[in-house]
Amino acid sequence: MELLLDPVPDAAAVSFWKHPAAWLQEKNLGRSYWVFFSAAFFFDAGFSIYFFLFNLYLLDCRFNERAMGWIGGAMTLGSVVGTLPAGALAQRIGLRPLLIVLFVTAPLVNAMRAVWVWEPAQIGLAFLAGLAMSSWGICFLPGVARLTAEKNRAAGFSLIFSASVGTSMLGGIVCGYLRQWLGMAGFAMQPVEVKRFILLVSCAIVLLGLIPVLRLRIPSQPKEETALDLQSNRWSWLRAWNLSPFLWRFLPLMALWSVVLAAFNPFANVYLSRELHVQMARIGLIFSTVQVLQLVTGLVTPFVLRALGLVRGIVATQI
Repeated sequence: MELLLDPVPDAAAVSFWKHPAAWLQEKNLGRSYWVFFSAAFFFDAGFSIYFFLFNLYLLDCRFNERAMGWIGGAMTLGSVVGTLPAGALAQRIGLRPLLIVLFVTAPLVNAMRAVWVWEPAQIGLAFLAGLAMSSWGICFLPGVARLTAEKNRAAGFSLIFSASVGTSMLGGIVCGYLRQWLGMAGFAMQPVEVKRFILLVSCAIVLLGLIPVLRLRIPSQPKEETALDLQSNRWSWLRAWNLSPFLWRFLPLMALWSVVLAAFNPFANVYLSRELHVQMARIGLIFSTVQVLQLVTGLVTPFVLRALGLVRGIVATQI
């Protein structure tokens, strides 16, 4: 069933654009939310740079599109294999312990991918990376939901999304011009060395997110929602989610959306570099321009959802 929300008064939109501090104070987002926001900031900032650059790094290491496809497919397979067990593990041990494991294993495995440049190892490590990173999707949505209330939940998601694409925008510029900046500073490095350096630094940025995660306190679900007997019935946790008919219709569409992105994003930069011979600096600027558009979209999303309703708002933003 479609959720229709009241239109946003014009004063609300003006208060954000002219008085962002007052807008944030009005949303009344608690301390725990901002701790989680910090962890998400490091995670998104590091890995947005990493995955923007990784296939270009493989290209410099003489990998072809077939090998990149196998590596990307292995990572997707790891995500699929790890998602359901990660959901069950989150129910059993809680979100915070799972986040701690995620912020330790994901950057370390991806750092190994930047160092061990051998196709069989790359495929195996990509699977492990997908396995490790599958926990983020499991923890992110319920984490924000538990740390916000219904009245400020859309703003909470929007702020994290906007910060993510904002840091990606800066990351694209840094990735594009870092070699030139290093050359001006007297550090002569080959393109592949610069890319490996950026990949390792991006993993270190993600690892910094472990600091706020260790300080994080996420409220637990009500007991009636978490009383699952996994020993007697291994599928009881799935039925306990009690997904609505709307979500069962929405999930296949979300899966299709994910397939399209997974097919396009990893090869877009490779296409620009290999086929169109676009310089690295310009690829970074193109990537950053896209991030600017996404940043603006993320900031106005709460107003779009209020004006159009949940379903129509989702359709509008996806288009």
